[in-house]
This record gives sequence, C-alpha cells and structure tokens, in this order.
Amino acid sequence: MSVLIAEDDVISSKILERNLEDWGYGVVLARHGEKAWQALQNPAFRMAILDWIMPGMDGPEICAKIRRRKKFQYTYIILLSAKDRKRDIIAGLSSGADDYMTKPVNYLELRARLRTGRRIIDLEDKLLATQKQLKDLASRDSLTKLWNRAETLRFLDEEADRSRREGKSVGVIMIDIDYFKEINDRLGHQAGDQALLRVVHRVKRSVRSSDRVGRYGGDEIIIILPDCDNGRIQKIADRLRRAVGGRRMKCNSRTLRTTISVGCAVATEMTDSRTLIRRADAALLQAKARGRNCIAVHGISANPGKE
Repeated sequence: MSVLIAEDDVISSKILERNLEDWGYGVVLARHGEKAWQALQNPAFRMAILDWIMPGMDGPEICAKIRRRKKFQYTYIILLSAKDRKRDIIAGLSSGADDYMTKPVNYLELRARLRTGRRIIDLEDKLLATQKQLKDLASRDSLTKLWNRAETLRFLDEEADRSRREGKSVGVIMIDIDYFKEINDRLGHQAGDQALLRVVHRVKRSVRSSDRVGRYGGDEIIIILPDCDNGRIQKIADRLRRAVGGRRMKCNSRTLRTTISVGCAVATEMTDSRTLIRRADAALLQAKARGRNCIAVHGISANPGKE
C-alpha cells in the first residue's frame, strides 16, 4: 500500500520514509502543502501522514479538502504535530483526520496505527464491494441476469438526455420471441425459460459493447443503443434476427427453431425516452403484423425479407 508523507522537515521526512519502507509500504514524499494536495489526487494513496504546519497549505486544511471530495475512495489520515493540548487534538481530528500523533514520533506506535488504518481501509473496501454486489442484484432480472426494466429505463433516460445535450442519436430495439406462448403451453414453462435464455445469449453476442440489454417483461427484450442512427439500427436489428433464427436451439430435450420479431426507433433531437419506447413498441407490433421473423423501423417503410 502506498502512503503519502507530507512533512517539510527534511530529516524528519527521511526518517519516516525509511521506517515505512522497512515496514513494506510504498512511500512518496511531499514537503509543501500544495504538492501534498496534488499528490493526493492519485487514487493509489489510501493513507497519508500529514504534518500540521507546512508551507502553502497546512495539514488540517488538506484534511478538510480531502473530506469534501466526491467519488474518491477513502483516505486514512494521520496528522502529526508538536501541539499536544486537548483543544489542538480536537481541532485536528475535527478537520477530518482519522488519527493524531504528537511529535517526537514513537515509531512502534506509528506502525501500530498504520496497521489500524489498513484494517479500516480493507473493511471499507469489502463493504463497498458488498454494496456494489447488492445493487447489481437489485438491478438485474433474476432469470436472465439482464438489466431489469427499471434499470433499463434509467439507462434510457440518461442516454436520451445525453443525446439532446450532444446532438447525437440514441436508438431502442424491442424484441419479442415469436410464438413464445405456444412453447410454454406445448413444452412447459421450463422449456420456455430455456428458450428465453438461449435467445438472450445470442442477442448479447450480437450487440456492441456500448449497448445495454434488458428484460422489459415476459419474453420481451429491450436494447438501448447509444449513437445509433436509422441505418445502423436496421443493420443491428437484422443481425439479431439472423443470430437467433439462423440455428436451431435445444430446449428441454427438444430442438426448436425459434425466431424473433424486432421493432426499432431512433430518437430525434426532441424525443423523450417514453416516446422512443412507444415508437419501438409500435414498430414491434408492425413486425408481428407482417408475419413475424422480421424487423420494422419506426418511420421507415422498407422491411428486410424473411428467411
């Protein structure tokens, strides 16, 4: 783990550096408050030892600035000072320091306090990882592991806002598995689940890394496509149709030829996300009305031929 030492006294900083390196820490020195603050913009520094009095910016000032930062991992701060009055210690800790040591430094004590800091950082990292996992679980569909409806709509709102700001297009593709109810009724819901999972697998392999794939409901899949115009969305949609229907798939010990109908819409400059979904859904109904296993793009009458 890397530690920033901000200490303007050359001898003191060198002694600190030598001890920390002996204990297995990576060390970077800063002898000026501004330099220390600049170094702490590097997320590699999860621990810092700051002298109270330094030129440019003092230790408590740096502590306060660190605590005001957003979207940074936690930095454990030990504040060093010759000030040993209770009110000074309270002021130092109140500025945002996690620990306070008075000079001259007891190095056995410093080593123990650094170990405590590492334990706190490790615990925080584990907590954040757990929170991320829980958020991910809450955002995913339990069967397909695709983004759920609420999360997909959130992505679409973000992309629609971005497209309006940047003048770029965003597309939506709605996919429906043809005759999915018949698969459920004839072969059972387990076979229907298997068919859905196999369709999802083929869809995910056929989209761009920037596209977001979600389960809109039942057998309906929604794809958010940033920076996608009518020409591109039509090519992607037909690629998806061919990827799903081009090879038979095994479901519950039966081999099926499963096809999809695809509806597409691209946002104009003033199109909101809900209008975009309605247009894609209307295009999907149009594709079904044409006999299924085909695509329809909102506002375009041409339709790729069925296989």
